[in-house]
Amino acid sequence: MFKIYPETKRSIGICLLCVSFGIYLHFLLVLKGNMLIHQEQLKFLRMLSNQMTPSRDEEKPKNPMVELFYGRFLAVGVLEGKKFENTEMFGQYPLQVNGFKDLHECLEAAMIEGEIESLHSENSGKSGQEHWFTELPPVLTFELSRFEFNQALGRPEKIHNKLEFPQVLYLDRYMHRNREITRIKREEIKRLKDYLTVLQQRLERYLSYGSGPKRFPLVDVLQYALEFASSKPVCTSPVDDIDASSPSSGSVPSQTLPSTTDQQGAPSSELPSTSPASIVAISSRSVIHKPFTQSRIPPDLPMHPAPRHITEEELSVLESCLHRWRTEIENDTRDLQESISRIHRTIELMYSDKSMIQVPYRLHAVLVHEGQANAGHYWAYIFDHRENRWMKYNDIAVTKSSWEELVRDSFGGYRNASAYCLMYINDKPQFLIQEEFNKETGQALVGIETLPPDLRDFVEEDNQRFEKELEEWDAQLAQKALQEKLLASQKLRESESSVTTAQAGEPEYLEQPSRSDFSKHLKEETIRIITKASHEHEDKSPETVLQSAIKLEYSRLVKLAQEDTPPETDYRLHHVVVYFIQNQAPKKIIEKTLLEQFGDRNLSFDERCHNIMKVAQAKIEMIKPEEVNLEEYEEWHQDYRKFRETTMYLIIGLENFQRESYIDSLLFLICAYQNNKELLSKGPYRGHDEELISHYRRECLLKLNEQAAELFESGEDREVNNGLIIMNEFIVPFLPLLLVDEMEEKDILAVEDMRNRWCSYLGQEMESNLQEKLTDFLPKLLDCSTEIKGFHEPPKLPPYSTHELCERFARIMLSLSRTPADGR
Repeated sequence: MFKIYPETKRSIGICLLCVSFGIYLHFLLVLKGNMLIHQEQLKFLRMLSNQMTPSRDEEKPKNPMVELFYGRFLAVGVLEGKKFENTEMFGQYPLQVNGFKDLHECLEAAMIEGEIESLHSENSGKSGQEHWFTELPPVLTFELSRFEFNQALGRPEKIHNKLEFPQVLYLDRYMHRNREITRIKREEIKRLKDYLTVLQQRLERYLSYGSGPKRFPLVDVLQYALEFASSKPVCTSPVDDIDASSPSSGSVPSQTLPSTTDQQGAPSSELPSTSPASIVAISSRSVIHKPFTQSRIPPDLPMHPAPRHITEEELSVLESCLHRWRTEIENDTRDLQESISRIHRTIELMYSDKSMIQVPYRLHAVLVHEGQANAGHYWAYIFDHRENRWMKYNDIAVTKSSWEELVRDSFGGYRNASAYCLMYINDKPQFLIQEEFNKETGQALVGIETLPPDLRDFVEEDNQRFEKELEEWDAQLAQKALQEKLLASQKLRESESSVTTAQAGEPEYLEQPSRSDFSKHLKEETIRIITKASHEHEDKSPETVLQSAIKLEYSRLVKLAQEDTPPETDYRLHHVVVYFIQNQAPKKIIEKTLLEQFGDRNLSFDERCHNIMKVAQAKIEMIKPEEVNLEEYEEWHQDYRKFRETTMYLIIGLENFQRESYIDSLLFLICAYQNNKELLSKGPYRGHDEELISHYRRECLLKLNEQAAELFESGEDREVNNGLIIMNEFIVPFLPLLLVDEMEEKDILAVEDMRNRWCSYLGQEMESNLQEKLTDFLPKLLDCSTEIKGFHEPPKLPPYSTHELCERFARIMLSLSRTPADGR
């Protein structure tokens, strides 16, 4: 890579190197499960490093790979009684994950001698020597080992344990120059941890008290003892207890026996006589068969555990002792917990003094793996320093992200996704992330300006060739553009009736998964209504809140339906129920639609609405077919879908009209007119203003006719042919739409104007070829019948949301109100 341009003295940019190395490292670790491939990758890395490293007998530029990604550490240890020190180079620094809570614990385990104790785990790492960093690279890479070989299963397994890592990592404690201070602090931490273990053992004795298998907090044990001692014995016989709930044999209310037998399901006609003799007989029989009397339970059994015999003096002494002991235990427990918290805090702040925060490294990239040891999915998070945000690099997309999402995906412990590689950059040298500036203008260099001169020339030449290809491509597209439009119009014109029949295969409610059109705005409004309803009722049961919420929502929608609004505001587009109310839909259909709104699954993600949603769904399931005619219900919603589609056809048609794209405008306006006409046949509020659509449809045809006539008048063969294509493919086929209704005088006059314009050419002098083409064309224009050839399929509508629909409708209608009506 670096030998391609040996004449340049300028190194390739740091960003290019970082990305290149990051990609290589990513795939190196992805393929690590295959040992053969892993060896090939390491071999490639060595060869690349050798090619980039200058030989001893010649001077070449420094190796940027080594300068950026390689550091050095000093290995110190004792071998066979002799001390040794070796300086070694490292690139990716490997760290064990299993048994450690955060990145610092992993580093401690990898770098210090002997057994490394972890405050958060019983596991430890062992090292035969100490490692001290002597030289850190600008880009520091940690390889997190999340795989181990399972001897029992005979295969590798991934470690999903949670491992935290900071955004800023201070490495002063691992530097060789700070080894004496670090050793002192490590000894102090070890002493604190030993003392912490003692305190935790003491605290455990208070929190798990007892000698048996079940243990309880000592404070609770004393409290239970105090409650037992203070209890008063209430003795009663179980037979008396049962009899106390039954009527006495001397007086039995007449309602008692019927109510009892009613609960048991016996008819009142089968009740025994209520005479005194019969009542005594029933009582005696029921006592004989009671199992309590046959078990001979002591008649003075206490109602609840309580001391049988205790004097006031004994109780007073015992309560005093238990109260005092309980207070002492609470104080001891609190003191132990506070001491443990102080020690934890002291350990956390051990390396926070100013001398130990001089080597900051900031997290730059995180490589993530989701899955198991043998398979999975990979992506990366890279920090964008210019935008000051995290970016997520997935297979086919780069999206904005956040630190919270990175933590959720990278720390592990929650699911099968976790980080396997961390890249930190030195936070002090700004050359790693700073922008280059033009020396003359002082502006930041971006894009191609950041490249060396030779690479810049290469890219510019390639761009010029690409621009030339684009021009040729655009020329070809320009020739085909008209033919493509003609093909679309031909499909559009086959039968008018298919406009109606095509609705069976029309697009669904587009972006809406349910009939209630559960957009973000509607969801927020529904949650607001539910919250308001829950505040208005003391009874917080879901069913009560649902009924109140439906009443509030219905009242709101009725108010919207009755409100007088300007043309740019149409509340029918905001909510389907407003459309139903204005068109007097049956009450049952409105009720079911509102239930669907409150039963939408999107509400399950909000805790306040989850139970309300469940009740609404249950009510929907309980609706019987005879209560709501399903065919009629479907028909109303089908009409509303057609109303929304008609609105979008109208919007796109008017937008294209204002952009003077009359061919596209005509296709959408014709579909809008036909759909709207069908809707208005069912009711005056089912569609939009028919005169508005008719006006712009007519104006669109007149504009196209004017364009075609101007092209014909130019006399050039190409322009003349294009003009006649417009007439044959768009004007002539669609003129019957203007003639079908004889009551529309303006449409008939427009057709006459177009015919007169072309007939006027008959009296003018023109070339013979033009005269011939005009003669062939005029019969089609003059003899067009009122038979309408319909449309094969309407133009495809783009996906849209309710918010976008309402916003675009308001914008286009406002723009029309500021435009002269031209006699409309």
